[in-house]
Amino acid sequence: MDCDVLSTLLFLGEDLHLWNEIGRLKQKLITQFADRNTKIISLKNCQSVEMYFNYEKMEKTIGRLAEKTPEVGETVSGLLVKKAFTYQIMALDDLHVFSQLSTTNISQRITIAYTGAFGVLKHRLKQIFESVESLPDEESEGRAFGVHERLTVKYELEKHISLHWRSYPISDMVSDSVVALALNIGREIPKVAVESEEATKTEEENNYKAEKVIHALLVSLFGENGKLVISVDGNVAHLDKQSGNVESKNESLKERASEAFQRIQNAVKPIPLSVS
Repeated sequence: MDCDVLSTLLFLGEDLHLWNEIGRLKQKLITQFADRNTKIISLKNCQSVEMYFNYEKMEKTIGRLAEKTPEVGETVSGLLVKKAFTYQIMALDDLHVFSQLSTTNISQRITIAYTGAFGVLKHRLKQIFESVESLPDEESEGRAFGVHERLTVKYELEKHISLHWRSYPISDMVSDSVVALALNIGREIPKVAVESEEATKTEEENNYKAEKVIHALLVSLFGENGKLVISVDGNVAHLDKQSGNVESKNESLKERASEAFQRIQNAVKPIPLSVS
């Protein structure tokens, strides 16, 4: 039998008397395999050797995947099953036919508290996902919708919603996103209401303080009688403290009062309250 040997290892051991014999054996092998690419290596004790082996793996396509011959560049997708030293590629539905393995589907369901409007949740999901469609469901009285045909969201009684999906990496990520969004909506509703009340209260306080400052400055400029009616040297001007309009027959007093009010207004409110 002809065996194509690429490397031959000769171990010397601890007996020094064998070195000469091992040397002669090495020269004999080198002479005998001179026409081949064979390496003859003599080793001492505890000497390490690194050898690299290259071998090809061949996978056979069986079952439904083997019914059609793929074209050049076409991708073949299936399950790779290893048995002993053989590899086989098969479709998921053929797994129980060509092996002793079987597949199963895991359906998951989670129920979470949700106090917001069901339509708000659907609207928010439409802003994130491309496909959010209503689904007919008798138990939830039509209050159910699907997300990308992977997840079903149903409205339950007593301010709860339930999520139903078949376990899959993408479906699991979609369900995590829906749960996070639903919980955030529940926290945002009371927070928005409180912030709105606080903003209104703060704006009222600022307006009241501004009116007091404006009144004090106007009094210092035009005297104690200068609340809304400004009288200077017999000339009278009427000032609207809300709009800042000044009415007076004396143009000089009118321009003076308007300019004073505008400067006070800019000092008290350098940035309009309406600007966020």
